[in-house]
Amino acid sequence: MLRAIYPGSFDPVTFGHMDIIRRSSRLVDELIVGVLNNKAKTPLFSVEERVRMLEEVTSDIPNIRIIPFGGLLVDFARRVDAGMVIRGLRAITDFEYELQMAQTNHKMAPELETAFLTTSLEYSYLSSTTVKEVAAFGGDISQFVPVPVADRITEKMKKKESVD
Repeated sequence: MLRAIYPGSFDPVTFGHMDIIRRSSRLVDELIVGVLNNKAKTPLFSVEERVRMLEEVTSDIPNIRIIPFGGLLVDFARRVDAGMVIRGLRAITDFEYELQMAQTNHKMAPELETAFLTTSLEYSYLSSTTVKEVAAFGGDISQFVPVPVADRITEKMKKKESVD
């Protein structure tokens, strides 16, 4: 059985992420979407909120599990018995970073392979950072994220405005 991990912050999950999730779920027996708890970043959503959103927007894909993790990806891969990491690539700049990470992971865990999927052209410009910036200025994000995610971002932005 081929089990793969698609790791990321998913803060928030975008249509670009969903594109990679759907396509990679067809390539493996089980896809684990690993939601990274990155202590170096200040996320808009907690890990628990990101897990819930991903569970909601992937509920129609039967071979997916959403699991939060922290620490090294290779350690997480060993814990869940995954043999592959899936990474999405939007541009050359993504490739340079992702290649370095894949080589580092392979050095630490030679049994772990990395597969790169290029993002569909319609999402090649899209990032979670861009979505948050558009939302912060009251822009329409419905073309970038699933409806339940857009609703939660709008709620978060309203709460932030009332605090500021």
